[in-house]
Formats: sequence, C-alpha cells, structure tokens
Amino acid sequence: MASAAIPTDSPARDHPEWQYLDLMRRIWDEGSERVDRTGIGTRSIFGATLRFDLAGGAMPLLTTKRVYWKTATREMLWFLTGETNIRPLVLQGVKIWNEWPHARYVRETGDAIALDDFVARIADDEAFAARWGDLGPVYGKQWVDWPTWRYRKDGLYEPGPGINQVAQVVESLRHNPGSRRHIIEGWNVAELDRMALPPCHKTYQFHVADGRLNCALYQRSCDVALGLPFNLWSGALLQRMLAQQVDLEPGEFVWMGGDVHLYLNHEHLIAEQLSREPQGVPRLDIVRRPQTIFEYRIDDFEVRDYTPLAAIRAPVAV
Repeated sequence: MASAAIPTDSPARDHPEWQYLDLMRRIWDEGSERVDRTGIGTRSIFGATLRFDLAGGAMPLLTTKRVYWKTATREMLWFLTGETNIRPLVLQGVKIWNEWPHARYVRETGDAIALDDFVARIADDEAFAARWGDLGPVYGKQWVDWPTWRYRKDGLYEPGPGINQVAQVVESLRHNPGSRRHIIEGWNVAELDRMALPPCHKTYQFHVADGRLNCALYQRSCDVALGLPFNLWSGALLQRMLAQQVDLEPGEFVWMGGDVHLYLNHEHLIAEQLSREPQGVPRLDIVRRPQTIFEYRIDDFEVRDYTPLAAIRAPVAV
C-alpha cells in the first residue's frame, strides 16, 4: 500500500499530529517485514522520535481517529496504585489488559472460555480474579514498589522495603530540580519472566529548565497503530500531573521508540488513518490538585476542543 502525503511545505503540515502520521507512513512504506513474537508479522523500523510542546494545555491526543483518553487515564491511575490485577480495570469497563490473563487461563486450564465470559467472571468472582486476573509485577509494581532484598544475620536474604520511584521523583524535582536522575524505570531484569508482558514504555526521564518540566519517554517496543496513541497521551498525562505537583509549567514531551512497528493485519486501519487530516488542537485541564500524585481521580481531568474523526477498530496482537 503506497500512501499519499500532504506536501511538507503546506501550512496544514504545522499540526503536531503530522509527526505521528509521517511515522506511520514511513514504517508501512519502508519498514522491514519481520516475523514477530505473536506470529502475525510486522513492518518495523528501529529508532524514532516525536516531540510535543505541552504549553497552554496542549496534549498529544490524536484527532485522525478517536482515542479513548479516559480509558488511558484510568490505566495510568491504576499504574500509580501499584496494582497488578485487572479486576479494578474490569470494574471500570477498561478492557485493554484482558487478553493476556485470558490467554494464560486457557493455556493452563484447557478451558476454552470466551473472553467476554472470562472477564465477566473476573468482575463477579473476587477469588477467581485473585487467581487468574493478576499480570505479575508489571508497570505499577515496579513504579511504586520496586522490590529490594536485605541480608540477615543468619546469612540469608529476606524481602526489604519496596522503593517508590514515583514518590522519589516528586521529591527530587522539588528539592534538586537540576538533577539528571529524575527517572522512573520499569525494566526490572530479575522479574521480567514473571510479567504477563515486559514493559514496553519502560523508562521515563524528567528535566527542569526555565520553570518548565520536560519528559522523555523511551519505549523499547511500540505498536504504532493501537499502542502509540495511548502511550503518547499517558506519558504526557504523567508529565502534566508531576508538573502540577511540583509547581512547574508543562514543557516538552519527547517520545523515543526502539522497535517501532505496524502489524500486517492492520492495513485497513493504516490506509484509513493516512487518508485523514488532523482536526483541531485538544487541550487538557486538570481541575483539582490533590495532596499527592497518588490521589488523582478520573473526574480531575477535562478535555476540551476534541473533535476527532471516527474510531478505527483493529485486533490486538497478544
């Protein structure tokens, strides 16, 4: 599929969303076709960067298809609780993690239960959810309770107090803004094999300059069609919350991808989205400032000037 593009010197190209569309077009037209973990196949490039200025409430919320920003926000708030079970998400109608525990349940029990029935049971049966709804020590666990071990007098080791990286970053931004160590890391090598999916958006680094808080997110693996729209919103949202908590203005959000790919079975989505043009500039208002970054609620966030084109559905690769 060859895709048409608006000339690079057109005034319409000033919209920041063109960065995303140009990346999608480049991957599909020029990417290396590869066999991947899921067996579906991808076209992939290695190394990409997108930059968005968050001044004035601007957010990297795509308009060439509807992005369900409340779903992505609920997921981010779930990360900040340190929770790793899907049940709190299921009870809010958030479906984005359901396929992984469902696949594990079918694989380990041989019970070919339908996904919707599995999710209903997660919602209705707390004991079942405790057994089958956990994803292992994924994002939130590493962010707010990174495990440590301490040496005992008898020569053995025992679990020590977990490290809350998010709380540490808040404190370091407040008291040592010039530091180069404002980092939240999800890639815990010792626990990767226990995770339903190793972290894709793995490293966040923050930077203070001229009263503004900047964020760089490194993502080792990125599904550009389905995952990246959520990742852009979520990373910028975390940056906005941190900026509010430490009395800084939001600055630039920089996204960096390693293996950046499109799935071969997403061709219909890609063709449709590349035929569209960005629509307006969405803005985010945070209408309440809680005492800590761990106390935000979904009602604290209001998006205005968001008039996206229709959603485009495509299957998730598990």
